[in-house]
Amino acid sequence: MTASDIPGDPFHRRLHHIAPSGLTSETAQTGGMRRRAAVSGASVGAERLWMGQTHVAPATVSANHHHGDSETAIYVVSGNPSFVFLDVEGDEPREVRIDAKPGDYIFVPPFVPHREENPDPEAEAVVVIARSTQEAIVVNLDALRWT
Repeated sequence: MTASDIPGDPFHRRLHHIAPSGLTSETAQTGGMRRRAAVSGASVGAERLWMGQTHVAPATVSANHHHGDSETAIYVVSGNPSFVFLDVEGDEPREVRIDAKPGDYIFVPPFVPHREENPDPEAEAVVVIARSTQEAIVVNLDALRWT
């Protein structure tokens, strides 16, 4: 028996390496984008974290969606994606658009309806996503509002 086989020993567990070829599309999806999971409960036994990539094709708008009680952090790898949400503060709700570029980070709080857009007619947008849940929670919506 090795140290890594000792039940309840948090100090002698193995690290996991996930190469690009190891990413899987067997995760929650939203129309207009393609998610690929890297770190999840299914892939490495993660208990509190999900991480992967999202690809948005050129000239594409995703469906509206939210990620339940999961906090989501996004890092833009390539392309110029836009993130759209409904600002409900003030007299009238209005759509707000955040235009991002490589190197930018976006934070999406839990339950906030939003969508991703890629206005570029030629280049795919690729982002890395980290979530505070072990699986990718995705709730697809008809609109950016809860009603």
